[in-house]
Amino acid sequence: MEVNNALGRRKTAVARVYLTVGSGNITVNGKDYKQYFPTLMLQNAATKPFEITSTSGQFDAKIHVDGGGQTGQAEAISLGITRALVKFNAELKPSLKTAGLTTRDPRMVERKKPGQKKARKRFQFVKR
Repeated sequence: MEVNNALGRRKTAVARVYLTVGSGNITVNGKDYKQYFPTLMLQNAATKPFEITSTSGQFDAKIHVDGGGQTGQAEAISLGITRALVKFNAELKPSLKTAGLTTRDPRMVERKKPGQKKARKRFQFVKR
């Protein structure tokens, strides 16, 4: 049995995806993905590559994700599943690329600067 693994990142979330041919079981950190992601929006974001390529129910995915929040983790999982599917079958790449799932989102939180309250917000200034 062939196992394709891939890495997906978004903000500070990192997802390691292990994809095997199976019956469609998706586990995230040892839990079912529907239990791990309580909202339907996050569940759909995580499984979007399967829906676009119409391969839902054909692969088992074992995913380990850490860092970031729920949305970042769901999008990191989506990128990881996309990369693993492309490794499995390169003919799926054009449909995933048109959906915008093959590119990593580079946006990160801007660092806090010294002498300021946050990244761009300054301390309150008194003129007189």
